[in-house]
Amino acid sequence: MSNDWPVDPDGEEGSEGMRKFDMRIIADKVDEEEDFPLDRNEFVDEYGDYPIRVNHETIVAMSDIFDYVDEDIDEFETILDMHKAVGDAMRAGNFWKYHPQGKDPEKVPA
Repeated sequence: MSNDWPVDPDGEEGSEGMRKFDMRIIADKVDEEEDFPLDRNEFVDEYGDYPIRVNHETIVAMSDIFDYVDEDIDEFETILDMHKAVGDAMRAGNFWKYHPQGKDPEKVPA
C-alpha cells in the first residue's frame, strides 16, 4: 500500500476503518439530487487519486477502476447509471474476486 494516498484508505475519510468498500466509497462522493448528470472526466479529475479499498487485501486508485468504464460514456445521467457502469468496470478489471453472475460464475468461490 502506498503512503501517497490523499487520505488513509482505512481511516474515517477513506473506508471508515475498513467498514466501507468499493462502490460505497465511490457513491459517497456524489449527491444523487445535485450532481447528476455527472461528467465522468470531471469526476475522475477530482477524485481519481482517491484510494478505494476493493477487499480486505486490495486498495486501488479510483482512476484505476474508471479506466475500465466504457470509453463511450462521457456522462452519467443518474446515480443508477453510474453504479451500473462502475460495476461493469469492476468486473471487467477483475477487481472483484467473487462473481455470482456473469461470464464465469464459478471463477473464484466465495
